[in-house]
Order: sequence, then structure tokens, then C-alpha cells
Amino acid sequence: MQYFSVADAQACILQHTQRCRHERVALHDSLGRVLAEDVFANRNHPPYDVSAMDGYAVRYADIAHATAEEPVSLGVVDDIRAGAMPKCRVLAGKAARIMTGAATPEGVDTVIRVEDTEADDEHQVWIRAIAPQGANIRPLGENLRKDTMTLAKGTTITPGVLAILAMVKQSTVTVYAQPRVAILATGDELEALDEAMDEEKIPDANSHALYAQCKALGIEATMLGIARDNPIELRAKLAEGMGYDVLLASGGVSVGVHDFVRPTLADLGIGMHFWRVAMRPGHPLAFGSHESGARIFALPGNPVASMVCFEQFVAPALRTMMGHQQIHRRTVAARLTHDIKDRAGRTHFVRVTLRQNEHGYSATSTGAQGSGVLMSMAVAQGLLPIPADATVMHAGDVVNVQLLQEMEYQADAGVEC
Repeated sequence: MQYFSVADAQACILQHTQRCRHERVALHDSLGRVLAEDVFANRNHPPYDVSAMDGYAVRYADIAHATAEEPVSLGVVDDIRAGAMPKCRVLAGKAARIMTGAATPEGVDTVIRVEDTEADDEHQVWIRAIAPQGANIRPLGENLRKDTMTLAKGTTITPGVLAILAMVKQSTVTVYAQPRVAILATGDELEALDEAMDEEKIPDANSHALYAQCKALGIEATMLGIARDNPIELRAKLAEGMGYDVLLASGGVSVGVHDFVRPTLADLGIGMHFWRVAMRPGHPLAFGSHESGARIFALPGNPVASMVCFEQFVAPALRTMMGHQQIHRRTVAARLTHDIKDRAGRTHFVRVTLRQNEHGYSATSTGAQGSGVLMSMAVAQGLLPIPADATVMHAGDVVNVQLLQEMEYQADAGVEC
């Protein structure tokens, strides 16, 4: 079987990936989910013209020439607080005291903030500065217009979007369901987290890394434990995993005599769409699907390779299933701080750290890049894909880095904690 390129493997996976069904969830459980239907406003907001400031609602013609030296005196005919409606129309030479969010009365077209006024009593105010006509008034429907589409299907629910949903009284929200994901590790050499330490065993980090990567996407995956290199036990565990929408099985997908995963999957009726990708780390990757709708990712056993493959192939598929429009990691341009030599033939995902200054980002390798050097993922802030035909990247080259950690939050210079 030929090696797939990274791009071809990604395209193949997405070709066999569909969005999940719709479900309704409580508003407060919807953060991070994706709307599965358009949302329309059920009211105007604000429902009338309102004041954006504490101050005085006036007729602009009355105060057009006001100055600090020659203030304009107006009679106060109303005192309007937020939640109360005006009692009367404001005529020439008059004003209404008004609070932020209160409805503006008929006759006014401008609000002067309280800092630009002076009032000796409740019935008279002096306007000492002017504002543009129409200032400090939020018009009816400025935020929402009744019966217009407010949020489109496919919108990811952020805190701001959730606030809009609350504003249109969506106590429950229709979203795309989250895929049910199962995680299985394979191999006699593995030691489970709750097992006694055995110097001859290798701790199972893959399952927990994959669980955390799913959790970062908002998915609570199910851990199926470790399947030993026994065809009967492996078959039972894989069959259990096929009851989920997605099964992530790590290890046992290479060509060794005890690598039983691929033949067992075939025996279970899994149609394999590809096996092996021209990438480093992670080339022994297999992907298949079952007529039941289950999708199976047979991931490499080396922990770095497994995590990199998740980022490039599994995460985009899961985000597609959840209805997201943006399915790949955000990338930033960065300047290399040193040369990187490479072997041509496979796309190499180099783990890097990033620094930001006034000129942008700089990227530096995390050090040893072996597929078993898990610390390279623990400290990495990004993945730098080196093209398959490249043999060297030079210091100073501008490269695109996939962000593993968002860099928006930066420590203030000179602040020590």
C-alpha cells in the first residue's frame, strides 16, 4: 500500500466524516458548541430610544450655543430612571433628567452627560457644554431587530454569543451533538496508571494524552483501557470501541509479527481507507470506517507520533462532526532562530517554542525530535511543518507554525509574580 501525503490523508478522512445529529442543550451547557439552526430576534433591543449616559435629555436647538462661560438654562420637567417611562413630552426650553438605559421622552434629540451640566435644584439645569446632535442616544433596535436573523447556523457559541442567546430568551439551544469517542491503548509492554510500577514496563501515556486532546475540544472521551497483544482480547476491545462514533486505538499498527490491530480491524469488517502517511513522526497511521458509521483511527504507539497525528487528522474530523467551520489549528508566521536539517521524503512536524516581540514571532526547536521524546510535546507551543521536499530550513527563514497554545495572553514587561 502506498504512502498517503498529509494533505491526501486529511482529505480522505474528511470525505468520510459527516456532522453529528442535532440536539438541544441548556443555554449554560452550550458554551463552545456550534449552533445547528439560525436564531432570530424575538424583540427589538433596545425596545425604544434610550440614553447612553446619566445626564439630561434636551432639544439640540435649545443648547446649540451653550458654553462654560455662557451656559444655557433649561427647566427640568421630568426625572426618568431606567425601567420607567417618560411622563411627558419635552417642549422648547425644557429638559428631562435621565439615567443610563432609560427611555428618552418625545421631543428630545440629544442627551448631555451630567458632567457637562450644573443643577442648583430639581427644577433647573445649566448646560455648560454641547454635544453633537443625537449624541448619547441608543436608537430602537440598535442591537437587535425583531424577526431578523441574529445568529447563523454554524456559529460557535462564545460568551458573547451566549449573551445574545439569553437576550432572545433561548433557555435551550439547538446545537450539533458531540461525537462519542473511545480510546484504547494496545501492547503487552504497557503499564496502566493504576497498576504497580514495573521497571520492565512502559507507562501508558498515550491514552491520557489522547483523552486530554479530546477534552481540549470539549469532548469527554471514554477510556477502554489497555488491550494486550492477544488476538482474542484485542478483538473484544476493538469490537467494544466500534460501538462509538470514533475509536482511537494507539499502538500495534506497524508491520511487526505481534502488531494485530490492522488485521483484527479487517476481520471486524472495517474498511481501511489508507495505512501509512508520508510524515514524521507518525507514518504508521491507519484510518477506516464501518457500515455502522463508526470511524477508526489506528494511531502510532510512540506518544509524540500519536499526539501529532491527533492534531493533523483526528481533531479536524472531530471538529467537523461538531459543526465547526474552522477545523484546523491557527497558524502564525515566525522567523527561525537556527538552521534545521531534515531528510526529504516526508513532511516533518517539528515541535517548537515561540517568542513574540515587536517584530512578530520567532520559532526555536524544542530539542531532540524523536517520536518517543514526549517532553518535546510537553514544552511545545507550536508545530512547524517542514515540507517533504525540503532538506534544510535556514535561520531567518519565515515559516508557518501551527499554534498548540494560544499566545494572546502575554505577561506585562517587568512584572514578577
